[in-house]
Amino acid sequence: MSYDAKPTDFSAARISETVQEILGAGILPPIVQAGHPVLRHVAAPYEGQVTDAELGHLLDLMRSVMHKAPGVGLAAPQLGIPLQVAVLEDQFDVDAEVAAVRGREPLPFFAMVNPSYRVLGAKSVAFYEGCLSIGGLQAAVMRPESVQLDFTAPDGTPMQRSFSGWQARIVQHETDHLHGVLFLDRAELRSISSNAEYSARWAQPDINRARQELGFLPGPAADYGCGAGFPADGR
Repeated sequence: MSYDAKPTDFSAARISETVQEILGAGILPPIVQAGHPVLRHVAAPYEGQVTDAELGHLLDLMRSVMHKAPGVGLAAPQLGIPLQVAVLEDQFDVDAEVAAVRGREPLPFFAMVNPSYRVLGAKSVAFYEGCLSIGGLQAAVMRPESVQLDFTAPDGTPMQRSFSGWQARIVQHETDHLHGVLFLDRAELRSISSNAEYSARWAQPDINRARQELGFLPGPAADYGCGAGFPADGR
């Protein structure tokens, strides 16, 4: 048994070295799993720790890893890089009824640097989510339905965009990753299900049956919005 793992190093030199190692490997890196400390620290804001060219190559690599997984978002800490950078894209084919319940519309690819969000409006909804760094589990998470995202584009341009529905959920999930927060931190613990149990029992367009049978979020469904299952193509 080894206890010699080094603590996470947030120095610019170490971040640069890690990015160069990953880019130089010539293969898609594995996705870091829960239990690794890089997922539990606030990542370093991007302040030029890597060159513009390296950042561009890193974003391309992250997009490839996200597609292969497959998922709808990937944050740099999920590759072991403690840097506030993430990529998002949702082009999956979704049943029209399910998409309507989830408020799920296609999200064209974009990358966000040093993001933060604020809640718009008072409505929150509960949906099942998964995570590429927590293989095999899904759980219902209550999140604001709409958010305003402030971030920097890879070319350095300050950006501000508003998102609602499923897109807002993706934005919150990935921004959380950059601040050491995993979706299980926000989850209804009684809703936690294996992928197999979720697919067999709780994959309906809404989460009413799961709420009732697993005993989470008691009360009228209208109090919580229409929750829907996050598919196995999770994040």
